[in-house]
Amino acid sequence: MSEPLNLHRLTTESRNSQTTEIHKANTLGILKMINNEDLKVAAAVQQVLPDIKTAVDCAYDSFQNGGRLIYTGAGTSGRLGVMDAVECPPTYSVSPDQVIGIMAGGPKAFMQAAEGIEDSEEAGAEDLKNIHLTSNDTVIAIAASGRTPYASGALTYARKVGAHTIALTCNENSAISKDADHSIEVVVGPEAITGSTRMKA
Repeated sequence: MSEPLNLHRLTTESRNSQTTEIHKANTLGILKMINNEDLKVAAAVQQVLPDIKTAVDCAYDSFQNGGRLIYTGAGTSGRLGVMDAVECPPTYSVSPDQVIGIMAGGPKAFMQAAEGIEDSEEAGAEDLKNIHLTSNDTVIAIAASGRTPYASGALTYARKVGAHTIALTCNENSAISKDADHSIEVVVGPEAITGSTRMKA
């Protein structure tokens, strides 16, 4: 189970020293500051390629054994998982039920925020039960902060079932990483706008 954390200790939530004057910049200056932060993402991903390889191998193993790749998350993290899952059939010609995206709050939450559900570990587990999760599946729980209870609950249940479990986050030593067999911690640093993990993380 994930542990409560002080948000100010998380890299994703801390103040970015490179953009403290962003509110004084003109439009082009603002865009340059944001773009300079965006440039850090590819380098951060490069640092965790071995961890990504592990996740890919897990998904491949699941596919070889008739299992599925399942993304799960809340808020923007959940939406990104759903979008990737939706694009897999037209891009890679996989069956729509081979790569699945599950978002806290269900399809309605994709268009309108569902407050509170992200704080429920039980909901994370229940959503995986509802798709009849098996030990042949791979579950990737996404949480930029690495502390979302919904993601934690999903991973805890998936491990009990015996599925491959991967935590995808943007903070080192994140709470949900402890709930998974493997983790991908892409540390991109503080956001240009403090706490707005929809921008870079």
